[in-house]
Amino acid sequence: MSKNVDEEEHSLEMHLPYIYKILSRNFPDETSFPPLVPIMVGNTSATIEHNLGVVLAPYLADPENAFVISSDFAHWGTRFRYTYYVNASGDAVSLRTSDKDPRSPPIHESIKQIDFKCMGACESGSHRAWLDVLSETGNTVCGRHPIGVVMAGIEEVEKQGLSGKSQGRFKFVRYERSSEVKKISDSSVSYASAYAVL
Repeated sequence: MSKNVDEEEHSLEMHLPYIYKILSRNFPDETSFPPLVPIMVGNTSATIEHNLGVVLAPYLADPENAFVISSDFAHWGTRFRYTYYVNASGDAVSLRTSDKDPRSPPIHESIKQIDFKCMGACESGSHRAWLDVLSETGNTVCGRHPIGVVMAGIEEVEKQGLSGKSQGRFKFVRYERSSEVKKISDSSVSYASAYAVL
């Protein structure tokens, strides 16, 4: 990773304080912390996501390991160059600043619908379904590739029978947005939390 890429990357530095806090509750002495292995996944292909998932499958299946995957969901607004909108009849369009602000449904409801469609694909356990819905909606899930790697890894765990539990799929437990977009000139970022147990 180049110095510039490292300096621009913020997901690890945002999560380490939280990971440290959780570990501090269970390990009173910092020297007894379990090892942390950061894995950075950039913009990659579906094939590489699958191949990385195969490599990580034994580690995902090991009950001694925990994986933390970081991602926002929709970055919606003209500043993000993502204004995908699904109208009341189900037609998808990209809104332009010259368009009239839609009200049926409000933009924030369309954003939620798109995010929930992506979350549903993630919960399906199918890496292919995840890739397809991202392709269909163009949703700006910044951690789509790390999520795809872990989904491919979970599929491999199930395929090889490496886990005693069945269907270690993601389950979403919380969804929030930075604001409820009503006008095309507004913007928001969506946040979703999920877990999976193998």
